[in-house]
Amino acid sequence: MPASAWTMHRTSRPDRQDRVTVAVYAADPVLRLGVVQQLRQRPEVELLADGEAEGAQVSLVVVDHVDDDVAALLHRLRHNTATRTGLVVATLGSGSLQRVIECGVAAVLRRSEAGQDQLLHLVLAIANGEGVLPGDLLGKLLTHVGSLQRSALDPRGLSLSTLTTREADMLRMVSEGLDTAEIARKTAYSERTVKNVLHEVITRLQLRNRAHAVGYALRNGLI
Repeated sequence: MPASAWTMHRTSRPDRQDRVTVAVYAADPVLRLGVVQQLRQRPEVELLADGEAEGAQVSLVVVDHVDDDVAALLHRLRHNTATRTGLVVATLGSGSLQRVIECGVAAVLRRSEAGQDQLLHLVLAIANGEGVLPGDLLGKLLTHVGSLQRSALDPRGLSLSTLTTREADMLRMVSEGLDTAEIARKTAYSERTVKNVLHEVITRLQLRNRAHAVGYALRNGLI
């Protein structure tokens, strides 16, 4: 998706000193409008015009799912020290949670739960430096962190420290018979990214091919 496809709500209000300044990014104008209409009614929020968006305290990215174009936008926003980023998303596929966290996203809200009060809570939490995740995603994140902590103490070194979550997920899908295109659809990565991730695993572990990588991972309890 070209950068020009991203749109932001245009509005401005006077006396924004006590408001949280927000920029709303969305490729789909319908998605943008839904979030903007909810937030524009709240006096705690100041929605910024295009020319001021880089200085927003909070950047909200509103999408159906996380793909390479969304990740590129999130990476760009991560390098803007003036703003913290929140994601309003319809679905997060396997591996997408780790991906958005790596992109610097501070908080996630599902679009199905994005009512006016929930959006305001998200914006204020982000502005206050807090992180927000749906309960089930928080559980997955804590499980992942706990696994990494345990693996760091494993003297054999054969654990999740050998494979990232993304690598393990993709190898598990290979073991289930999925091809590159099917893995790309399930994980919301491009086919090129899937190929690169699997090639990196094979190269790093000095294996011969995908089947060899799956066998290695199964034998060592990595998937």
